[in-house]
Amino acid sequence: MVNINPLIMKALSNHHNMITSSQVLALGFSKQTLNKYVKAGLLERVRQGLYMLPNAVHDDMFTLMLRSESIVFSHESALFLHGLSERTPFRHTITMPSNQTVPGSIKDECSCFYIKPAWHKLGMTEKLTTFGNPVRCYDLERTICDFLRTRSRCDEETVISAIKSYAAYSKKNLNHLAFYAELFKVDGELRKYMEVLL
Repeated sequence: MVNINPLIMKALSNHHNMITSSQVLALGFSKQTLNKYVKAGLLERVRQGLYMLPNAVHDDMFTLMLRSESIVFSHESALFLHGLSERTPFRHTITMPSNQTVPGSIKDECSCFYIKPAWHKLGMTEKLTTFGNPVRCYDLERTICDFLRTRSRCDEETVISAIKSYAAYSKKNLNHLAFYAELFKVDGELRKYMEVLL
C-alpha cells in the first residue's frame, strides 16, 4: 500500500495542503513520486506542477498566484479581495512586469495587464482569499488608477462602479490616490470622475 512520505506530508500541511513539483524535488524526491501518489489517489493534480490532498478545497486565486512570483491580482480581482465587489470575478485579472512573458496556460485562465517593471510592485499588498489564503494584490488607490490607466480595455460600467465604491469607502486615502494618479498620468481623468461622484 502506498503512503505519502512524512517529509512530503509535512510540506503539504505547511502549505495549505498543497505542494509544487519544485518543492518535492527540493526535498530530494523525483516527479515520479508525485505521479505514483496521483495514481494511488493520495494527491490530485490541480494545475501544472501543483498538487493537493484530495479532501482539500481548491482555492483558484491562491493556486494561480503560486505559479509565478510576478503575479499580482489587479483590477476586478483586487476590488474583490478588498471587499469592494460582491461578485467573484468570472476571470481573474493579474498584472505582470512588461519584461516577462506569461505562460500560455496562465494566459488562458485570466486577463493579463503589463506594467513597467519599476512600477510592478508599487502599491502591492497582501489580502486573504475567501478560503483564507494570502495572495498578492494592489491597494485600492493603485487599483482605481489601474482602471483609469487601462480604461480602453475595461468595461466603462466596471470603471464607474469601481470609482463609486471607492468614493463611498470609509478608509480611502485621497493623498495616496493623487500620488498614483499623477505618476500614471491619469489625474485629469480621475478629477472628471471624482467631481461627479464626490
